[in-house]
Amino acid sequence: MDYHRILQGPEDDKEIYDDIVRALEDVELFPDLVEPIYRKAMNLDDDRLDRLRFALLRVQLYSDIHRNEDMERAQKMKYVAEVLEKTIFGSLMLEHEELGSG
Repeated sequence: MDYHRILQGPEDDKEIYDDIVRALEDVELFPDLVEPIYRKAMNLDDDRLDRLRFALLRVQLYSDIHRNEDMERAQKMKYVAEVLEKTIFGSLMLEHEELGSG
């Protein structure tokens, strides 16, 4: 799977994505990578932060679209992307409503 392409979208090419790709490829590394990723994100300007958020959103969307192909991989991808988005931005752009509420 080409995680770089999913993260970068049509135009981005960011060093921060290398660590995110490592976490996506091996979720066992994620606990050690979350802080370095966060610290790199805090050094980005507003435009690059906005692009990073959309990169994480693309990973979440990709995992939802392809979840029936490999459920375990999709869950890990979504977990990494959501934890990073919450850690860096404080919330998820796409909040999920609980089933059965309202």
